[in-house]
Amino acid sequence: MFAGYKIVIFLSVFTFGCEYSVAENQNHGGPEPQIPVVLWHGMGDSCCFSFSLGQIKKILEVHLTGVYVKSIRIGGSEIEDVENSFFKNVNDQVAEACNQLAQDTRLQRGYNAIGFSQGGQFLRAVAQRCPNPPMLNLISLGGQHQGVYGLPHCASLEHRLCDYLRRMLNYAAYLKDVQRKLVQAQYWHDPLKEDEYKKNSIFLADINNELTLNEDYKQNLQKLKKLVLVMFENDTMVQPRQSEWFGFYKPGQSVQLETLQESAIYTEDRLGLRAMDKAGKIDFLSIAVDHLQFTDVWFIENIINKYLSGNSFEF
Repeated sequence: MFAGYKIVIFLSVFTFGCEYSVAENQNHGGPEPQIPVVLWHGMGDSCCFSFSLGQIKKILEVHLTGVYVKSIRIGGSEIEDVENSFFKNVNDQVAEACNQLAQDTRLQRGYNAIGFSQGGQFLRAVAQRCPNPPMLNLISLGGQHQGVYGLPHCASLEHRLCDYLRRMLNYAAYLKDVQRKLVQAQYWHDPLKEDEYKKNSIFLADINNELTLNEDYKQNLQKLKKLVLVMFENDTMVQPRQSEWFGFYKPGQSVQLETLQESAIYTEDRLGLRAMDKAGKIDFLSIAVDHLQFTDVWFIENIINKYLSGNSFEF
């Protein structure tokens, strides 16, 4: 029966693929005219496919003249980068990303970051764990910041079946070997077993300060000028989609939802999000499309023009 659980996990993970990757824009000679931009792709994608984040790179370069864009690649090749988005310990990925950013001389004065799907929470981990070079603004497009508890397209199924399938996934997700090797398991969040989640989640429970309180995480996240959370209102990939705004199921059940402001993370201010929210440093955006199905026009108007335009380090 355990083999069946592994199949369910793999199929659910496989459908979480993101759509973008990016290549580096070389810009030498003189100061950067724009704040650099760092991107991290989602599951099933790679840093540098021309048909994915290559499109985002071109858009950024057109609208931010001279901008340096860096895409995080985990591994020695694009193919390895794809594989690692499924099967590499997320903590090791974040450590590798931090090392890349620290060694990049063009980022030392700071950078803006955009995360796509799981890349959103991975970049948040970078902000919390690696404050140098400084991340100035973090834009999360569909990031699952409170984790997931459901299968892609599960919302279209009858609820009892949906709940049964995700219970199977949860059984396997918290096994040690699965936690260490399967990316989605590391942000699988079972509201029916909060204690087990907090004890066995090797990534999400840590960066959300749910087991112990890491003051560095809290202080470092509050250094952001803006945390922009984008939720896709018709998202059939992320269950529940409210996780993209730090919402989730109320503890002890899997039907009723609570907002960020109603959650313990907020009321106990375990990440500094309450202070950031009251200071106007968190923006909640939404768009009525499926996962990452935004248009170039929407991205330009709502992301580039609003959060990325302006002279370097005067923004």
